[in-house]
Amino acid sequence: MHNLLLLLVGEYKRMLEYKIAAASIVVALIWIGVLYLTEITDITFIFPLLLFIDTTSMAILMVGVTIFFEKQEGSLRAILVAPINKTDYLLTKIISTITASIFTLIILYLYSLLFKEMNLSIFGLLGAVIITALFHALVGIILSYYSKDFTGLLMNMFKYMLIFMLPALLDQVNIIQHELLNKILYLSPTKAAMVLLYAPTGSASSGELIYSLGYLVFGSVILFIFVIKLFDSFAAREGGV
Repeated sequence: MHNLLLLLVGEYKRMLEYKIAAASIVVALIWIGVLYLTEITDITFIFPLLLFIDTTSMAILMVGVTIFFEKQEGSLRAILVAPINKTDYLLTKIISTITASIFTLIILYLYSLLFKEMNLSIFGLLGAVIITALFHALVGIILSYYSKDFTGLLMNMFKYMLIFMLPALLDQVNIIQHELLNKILYLSPTKAAMVLLYAPTGSASSGELIYSLGYLVFGSVILFIFVIKLFDSFAAREGGV
């Protein structure tokens, strides 16, 4: 536990050093700009949509950026020979990513309380953001494993967005209205994330909520086992061992 805390402090310092924290603030300001520019006073429908984009795409991107910065600095080689538990190392990546998503949620929520109308529970949103960011931080780590460079990561992220995120967005704004396609979308983790993020609006049934929660929690456990098993070969390859 002590090592995990030390690693986490180091991770936050690297986020500041690599300007990742600054980028996270800029993205939060962009979302505020979107809310500011919309003429809609009641943003109960739009708010979860912005969180969906942030906690899926940004979680993947942020964890990928930190891994590639460390790879460039040769840190992965040092990790292999240092007395660092790889589980702790990976947990710091996930926790710091979730922290950034929570930070964005707090900033947007405070702005919305002050300048807009919204009928959403902060606790419901908080739980949904944590679970969604957890799952997609793990997706980001896996995509980093299979990306040769940062451009490759962006391409893999784009493919993920095209296959999983875009259909869930189109479904949420009722552009996809085919009954069979709507049911198939429940196989997607992004549909589960969307259900959880919109649950505070009261739009999800109890069955949908339980299914989506179970999907992302169980899926996160499976992905975490996967990223641990693949870490040694990734670090050895990228560290030049």
